[in-house]
Amino acid sequence: MEYTLKIDHLTKEFKSFTLKDVSLAIPGGTVLGLIGENGAGKSTLIKCLLGILHPTSGSIEVLEGEGLTGVGYVPDECPFDATLKISQVGKVCSGIFVGWEEERFAHYLKKFDLPAERKVKDLSRGMKMKLSIAAALAHRPKLLVLDEATAGLDPVVRDEILDEFMDFLSDEDHAILISSHITSDLEKICDYVVYLHKGEITISGEKDELLARYGKVSCTKEELAAIPADILVGSRVGEYGCQALVSDRSALGRSLPGVEAEGPSLEDLMIFTTRGDRT
Repeated sequence: MEYTLKIDHLTKEFKSFTLKDVSLAIPGGTVLGLIGENGAGKSTLIKCLLGILHPTSGSIEVLEGEGLTGVGYVPDECPFDATLKISQVGKVCSGIFVGWEEERFAHYLKKFDLPAERKVKDLSRGMKMKLSIAAALAHRPKLLVLDEATAGLDPVVRDEILDEFMDFLSDEDHAILISSHITSDLEKICDYVVYLHKGEITISGEKDELLARYGKVSCTKEELAAIPADILVGSRVGEYGCQALVSDRSALGRSLPGVEAEGPSLEDLMIFTTRGDRT
C-alpha cells in the first residue's frame, strides 16, 4: 500500500502541552479526519506536518520523499491580503508555489463563480474559502491539508466544497487530511479517523469499522453498573436513565444480553471520550 503521508511516533513538547507519540498514515485515494476538542493538538500536528513547527522527536514523510511541494494547504481563515483583488492573488501565488498553473486557477475561479476583480475583503466567508481552495488546487497537489475548512459555512456551500474534495480524490494518488469540528462532514467523506485528546491519540482506525464496533447504550443505573469496565468508555447519568458508550458491541451483548447498543456518531465518540463519567 502506498501512502501519501506517514507520521511515526511524533512528539512536540511545549512548557504546558505535549503532543505525544502520534503515528498515522494516509493511503492514496482516501480521507483521514482529525478530530478532537480545542487544544487537543490538531493544529500543532498540522504545523509540524507543514514545517512551521519542528518536532521534538519522531518523523514525518510526505509523498515518499517529494516533500511539501506536493501539499495544498487550506487554513480556517483566508490567508490572502484583504486589499488584493482575486486576480492578484493568482500572481502572488505564482511566485510562491512550484508548479503553479494560472489557467487551472482561472478554471476554479469560474467553477466557484469568483469574480476576478472583486477584492478579498469584499468576499463572504464561503467565497473566501472557495478562493483558498482554488489556490490550493491550482498547483496540482497530491495531498490536501484542510484545517477547519468547512467551519462557519452554510450547509449548501459546505456540500459544494465536500463534492469538490471528492472530485480531487478521483485520482487515487491523491489524499486528504481534514481537521474539523463538524463531525457530520467527516462522516460523509472520511475513510479513517484519528481522535486526539489532550495531545494523544485516543481512538483511531477505519471510520466504518469504528462506528460498527463502538456502541451507544440507553440503560438503567443497574445496567450501567454491570457494563464491564474494560469496554466502558464513558457514561451520562440522568434523572430518568443513563447513557453509555462502549468500545465493543459484541462484548456488551455477551455480558448483558438484554441491553442493546445502537451505532454512535463521531460526535458521540468525542463527547463520551472527552467528558467521561458525568451526572
